[in-house]
Amino acid sequence: MKVLKVILVVFLAGLFGCSGMYYGAMEKIGIHKRDILRDRVQEARDAQKEAKQQFLTALEQFKSVVKFQGGDLEKEYDKLNATLQKTEAEATEVRKRVRSVEDVAGALFAEWRSEIKQYSSESLRQSSQRKYDLTRNKYQELIQAMKKAEAKLEPALVPMRDQVLFLKHNLNARAIAGLRQEVAEVQGQVDRLIRDIESAIAEADAFIAALRES
Repeated sequence: MKVLKVILVVFLAGLFGCSGMYYGAMEKIGIHKRDILRDRVQEARDAQKEAKQQFLTALEQFKSVVKFQGGDLEKEYDKLNATLQKTEAEATEVRKRVRSVEDVAGALFAEWRSEIKQYSSESLRQSSQRKYDLTRNKYQELIQAMKKAEAKLEPALVPMRDQVLFLKHNLNARAIAGLRQEVAEVQGQVDRLIRDIESAIAEADAFIAALRES
C-alpha cells in the first residue's frame, strides 16, 4: 500500500509539475536526487547525440535539394519540410532535457548545502564540503557546455526555416538554384553546432564518470 501511494504521488507530481513532491516520493522508494541527476544527464547526452545526427541528416537533405536536376518539386519541398519539422522536434527535446538537468541539480545542491551544516564533526563537514565543491564545479562545466550547445540550435534552424519557407512559394528550378549560396550558411551554423554538441557530450560523460567514482 505504501509503495502504491508513492507511485501515485510520483504520477501526480509528474502530471502537475511539482518537482519537490516528485523528488520526495522518489526518495521514499530509494531513488535519490543524485541518481536522478545521473539519469537525466545521460538522457540529455543521448538527446544531444540524436540532435547531432538529425542536424547532419538535415544538412545533407538541404544539399541534395539545391542539386535538384528535375522531377517533382513539390515532393522535394515536402521532404525538406518534414526534415525541418523533425529537426525542430529534436532541438526541443534537447532544450527540455537541459532544463530537467538544471531542475534536479538545483534541488540536489540545495539539499547538500543544508546537510553540510548539520555535521557536528568538523572533519566530516570539511570532507563533505570538498566533495560538494568538486561535484558543483564539474556540474558547472557540464551545464555551461550544454547551454553553449543549446544556444547554437536556433541559429542553425533559422537558415533552414528560411529555405523551406522560400521554397514553399517558389517551386521552380530557378528558385532552387538560387538557394545554393544559402547552403553555405546552413553548413556553417551546423558545423558550429556540432562542435559544441560534441564538447557537451564529452562533459556529460566526464560528469557521469565522476558521479560514479565519488
